[in-house]
Amino acid sequence: MSELNKTPEQCYIVADRVCKSFGTHQVLKEVSTSFNTGEVTVIIGASGSGKSTLLRAINRLEPHDSGTITIGGVPVTDNEATLQKQRCEVGMVFQQFNLFGNMTVLDNVSLAPRRIRGLSREQANARAMLLLTRVGLQDHAHKYPWQLSGGQQQRVAIARALAMEPKVMLFDEPTSALDPEMVQEVLDVMRELANGGMTMIIVTHEMGFAREVADRVMFFDQGRIAAEAPPAEFFGNPANERIRAFIGRMSSH
Repeated sequence: MSELNKTPEQCYIVADRVCKSFGTHQVLKEVSTSFNTGEVTVIIGASGSGKSTLLRAINRLEPHDSGTITIGGVPVTDNEATLQKQRCEVGMVFQQFNLFGNMTVLDNVSLAPRRIRGLSREQANARAMLLLTRVGLQDHAHKYPWQLSGGQQQRVAIARALAMEPKVMLFDEPTSALDPEMVQEVLDVMRELANGGMTMIIVTHEMGFAREVADRVMFFDQGRIAAEAPPAEFFGNPANERIRAFIGRMSSH
């Protein structure tokens, strides 16, 4: 969809001139973009280019220094009540699974809906079982995270994020901590979400996956969005030599 045809309703998350520094190092340099409802955006780029920082700023895990980020028209700030509501709408899956080791898989998935959405244990468990079935782990509901493989733990983490019924899912290199043979099972779950129309922003080094599921591929370079295009165009006709070299490096992995 061209910029001109977008209606405000479709722009669910909008970043406007967002800057972020860690000490003297500026990680985000006036980043402006929008993410539309129902769109899958894959963000790629070298380590340290600002990709993960943008995701963390959207969820206010890293407060941005200047510029604005809005979710559904509401600015992302430190206002506790607003932030709580926004975090319910924006699910996040990290490199590390961050599961509660002392709780079963079922309890990991049902905890937040009980605590934050006020669901009864029965309601939350029923929803959790549906989600665990969706990620292929219904038979592991009563195990503990340490009894699962890394790929299974990451699928539980995805189910846990989905349990809050978010409007958008952020994935921060969700397969980078996994053994190669487990990557595919996590990508399969993400592929299924994308096919189901979930709004997703994904930071990944999985080029084949990006080519297949993205509506738009965004390339970060030194804190800025250096290029963005639909995948066929992005990979088929790279905008510049740096992007071509990056794709070449990643594809040879």
